Amino acid sequence: MKLRYDQETNSLSIVLKQGTLVEESDETKAGVILDYDNTGELVSIEILNASERVPVL
Repeated sequence: MKLRYDQETNSLSIVLKQGTLVEESDETKAGVILDYDNTGELVSIEILNASERVPVL
């Protein structure tokens, strides 16, 4: 697992499976994007406006 915070876009990416292409994305809750590979497996999560949602940033 790999965490990346981008200050410019204020987004936090949680990569669960590296080296895998994202086939589909789904915004299940406003500002939370789930990315899936071609088999439907969750590969990453992106949180927008992260500094407002994640208290440790």
